[in-house]
Amino acid sequence: MVVGVPKSRVADERRVALTPHVVSPLKQAGLSVLVESACGLQAGFPDSAYQEKGADIASSRDEVFAKADVILQVRALGANPAYREELPSFRSNQVLIGLMEPLGVPEAIREASSRGITSFALELLPRITRAQQMDVLSAMATVAGYKAVILAAERLPKFFPLLMTAAGTISAAHVFVVGAGVAGLQAIATAKRLGAIVEAYDVRPAVAEQIRSLGAKVVDLALDTHDAEDKEGYAKGLSEDQQRRQRELLAKVVASSDVVITTALVPGQRAPVLITSEMVTGMAPGSVIIDLAAEQGGNCELTRADEVVVHHEVMVLGPVNLQGTVPYHASQMYAKNLVNFIKHLVKDGQLKIDRKDEIVEGTLVTQGGEVVHPKVRERLGLPPLAS
Repeated sequence: MVVGVPKSRVADERRVALTPHVVSPLKQAGLSVLVESACGLQAGFPDSAYQEKGADIASSRDEVFAKADVILQVRALGANPAYREELPSFRSNQVLIGLMEPLGVPEAIREASSRGITSFALELLPRITRAQQMDVLSAMATVAGYKAVILAAERLPKFFPLLMTAAGTISAAHVFVVGAGVAGLQAIATAKRLGAIVEAYDVRPAVAEQIRSLGAKVVDLALDTHDAEDKEGYAKGLSEDQQRRQRELLAKVVASSDVVITTALVPGQRAPVLITSEMVTGMAPGSVIIDLAAEQGGNCELTRADEVVVHHEVMVLGPVNLQGTVPYHASQMYAKNLVNFIKHLVKDGQLKIDRKDEIVEGTLVTQGGEVVHPKVRERLGLPPLAS
C-alpha cells in the first residue's frame, strides 16, 4: 500500500503531513511512502531527508494522486478554502486522512462522498485514552498557545517580567487567558516562563486545578456552570443569559490586563463572544488581545480573521494559522500523531476499516459514496443511516 503526501496548496500553509522521521515506522508497517518533491521544504525538510529514510520522491502532484492508495494532508476538504480544485484529483475508493472542518464546512464532506472518497477527519477523534497519541488537535493547540504569547510579547510596548534596573523597577505585565484547554494552558505556561503575572478563566470548573498547577490565578466569576462540559471534555455553549452575565463579570479583569489571550471554542459552532467593544475601550492604551478563535468568528467582538484591528489604541489580533508559523515542530507533532493513527488502521500492510472500532467510527466521515458520520449527516440535514 502506498501512502502519498502532496505539496500543500493552501495559502500560507507551511506544515507538511509527514516528516522524514516518521517514514521508517511506516515502512516497518509494510507501507511505501511517496512524497511530492519539495512538499516539506517550507517546514525545513528537503527531499534528500525523505530519501535517506526510504521515501520515494514524486516529480509531480499528479503522480502522487495516481499512485497513492492513501493521501495524507494537513488541511483537506473543508479546511482548505480551495478544496473544489483538488477534488478532481481523487479517484473512487482512494483514502484521505487529515483535518477537514467536517462540522464547520459539511458541504465539502458531501462533495467528497459523491466522488467515492473514503475520508477520515482527525478533528473528530474521540477523546479516549487509546487515542491520545493520535490527538492532532491537542498537538496543534500546544503550538498555537505558545506562539500566541510570543506574538503578544512582541506587540506589547512593555516587558513581560519584573525587572530591577538602574532606571528603577519595571513591573511585570498582567496576562489574562480566557479558556484553559490545551492552547490556553500552554499560553499560561509560556507567559509564566516569560515572567508575567497570569490569571485565567474557564467556564469548566474542573480545569481550575490545572490552571493553579501552572502558577496562574484562577478567575472565579461565581457563575453556575457545572454542566458546561460535555462527556468528551469539551466546553458546551452557555445560554444567552449566562453569556451576558459572564461578559459583565469579565469586564473588570479585562480592563486591568495588559494582554488578553482568548481560546474559547465550542466544536462545530461559532465561537462565543466574550470580549465586547466596550470592554476593549476600557483597556489601557497599548494593550493587546490575541484571539485564537478568530477563524470561528472570534471571542472578541472586534476580531477580524487574519487582521489587526486597533480600537482606542488597543491592538486586537485574529491570527488563523499560528501553527503554520512554527512549521518544523508543528509538522513533527502532526506527523507523529498521524502515523499513530495510520498504524492503528493498518493490518498486515493493508488498511482495515473496522467500523466497530471506536476510533474508526469516530473519525470516518465518508465511505462507499455516503456521508457516514452521524454528526455530519445531521449538519447536512440527512436522515440517520440504517444500521
